Amino acid sequence: MLGMDTTPSDNRNPPDRGMVALVRPPIVYAVAIVAGLGLEAGWPTPPLPRVLVLLGVVLVLVAVTLFSLSIRELRAARTTFRTQQPTTTIVMTGPYRLSRNPIYLAFTLLQLGIGLWRNSAWVLGLLVPALILVSSGTIAREERYLEKKFGDEYRRYNADVRRWL
Repeated sequence: MLGMDTTPSDNRNPPDRGMVALVRPPIVYAVAIVAGLGLEAGWPTPPLPRVLVLLGVVLVLVAVTLFSLSIRELRAARTTFRTQQPTTTIVMTGPYRLSRNPIYLAFTLLQLGIGLWRNSAWVLGLLVPALILVSSGTIAREERYLEKKFGDEYRRYNADVRRWL
């Protein structure tokens, strides 16, 4: 047929469609933050010491910087930060020299910072389920995908660089 690819598909080597995450980390953290702020509005918690509020502002700035640097490194390596697209390389520069998951670390610092800055024990408390969901629903799957795709290269990186920091 004209214009149709009649080559049989090879089911043994399906196309790389990236890693299918059980949960999307930006959504997990966003829901945890919004839910925490909503709970704080309805059921306020006692105020935190002022120094912790200032620390929260600093953590938010660190989180934004870490996220930006991490995305810059991925773009420089011409690979994606979207889990549903194929990873083309293991990035080992910039923040990835210190953490295998600097973007998730940035999201974690952001939620921690917002919790302290907004004086919300609810936001801080909801960080625990967010971390559990991201660790089990995304990071574990990501690690299996990268090990399968990159083999020894990823295993060496995994041995040399911590998951978080």
